[in-house]
Amino acid sequence: MHPVVSILDSFAADGSEPGAAVCVIRDGEVEVEHQVGTRDGAVPWDPATLVMTYSVAKPFAALTVLTAVAEGALGLDQRVAEVWPEYASAGKAATTVRQVLAHSAGLACFPEAAADVPYDDRAALVAMLAAAPPEHEPGAAVAEHALTYGHLCDEILRRATGDDLADRFAAIAAAHGWDVHLRVSPADLGRVADVVAVDAGWPASYLDDPRWGPALGRPPGLLDIDVLNSERFRTCSFPAVALHASARGLARFYADLMSPDGAVATLLGPALHAAYVGTAATGRDRVLDREVTWTLGFQVDDEEISMGGAGGSSAWWSFGGSYAAAYVTRGLGTHDRGTAVWEALEQR
Repeated sequence: MHPVVSILDSFAADGSEPGAAVCVIRDGEVEVEHQVGTRDGAVPWDPATLVMTYSVAKPFAALTVLTAVAEGALGLDQRVAEVWPEYASAGKAATTVRQVLAHSAGLACFPEAAADVPYDDRAALVAMLAAAPPEHEPGAAVAEHALTYGHLCDEILRRATGDDLADRFAAIAAAHGWDVHLRVSPADLGRVADVVAVDAGWPASYLDDPRWGPALGRPPGLLDIDVLNSERFRTCSFPAVALHASARGLARFYADLMSPDGAVATLLGPALHAAYVGTAATGRDRVLDREVTWTLGFQVDDEEISMGGAGGSSAWWSFGGSYAAAYVTRGLGTHDRGTAVWEALEQR
């Protein structure tokens, strides 16, 4: 038995995993794909099940912006205010597209006034970002733009091309066979898993934290189980976190990611692909409170290029193991389960 199969089965047996999937791709072939539990307490999880994965979304938001760079509609070192003039206010006139994508733009949190704004009032949230002063000099520090990242990417793309980010990404994903979605279509709603809290500290452990509370609590509702399971949320565009994906879809993307002849590299071209996966900014992340190296969308270290999300889902390419993997779960808790999957794969 493949070790990740026994790990997932043990989590399901002890009740810590209500529904999850893992997919591992090595040398272009699926090495293992396994699902446990249900998508809603009744319907068994299957390979086509989608689940909300929080910040696993961010590389896809970044990729979508980079396609506009590849087309010449934007420049990485272009000032955001050149396409979005309102963004020049409050000390942000020199902020570049690259700094936004590398989490160094200084807008890691929506302003306090966003606590009274519905999460799907995109126009109001974007206007708040344009008016907000940066929390640090753009480019001088890093801080994961937990909820703001997608709105920044979306508005930059809209101003440069007229395209909605979720719609543009949907076309990219469909063309490449990636079963990952920044907005769930009506036809796909029936295969989305309902999330549940498996950690007694959810969501208080985030909301009560002085770093995470502002980063994830404004606008309100994005840690609320009822909100996350609503059709309203699933069909809105909140590109920093509202990625609904299958394990297979994520693994296929990561299996292609580092190949110089792959779909991602072909989409972006060699130089832009190198920028997408290469180091863009390094430092002690002010939200994560640890040393982080950011690319233009991913976290990267000596072992892997990856992105995980609140609740426990994650996807990665292993440099040492030369494999791609994704672990997705509807049980919102810590990253302990995903770490166990990663450790088992790294030891093979």
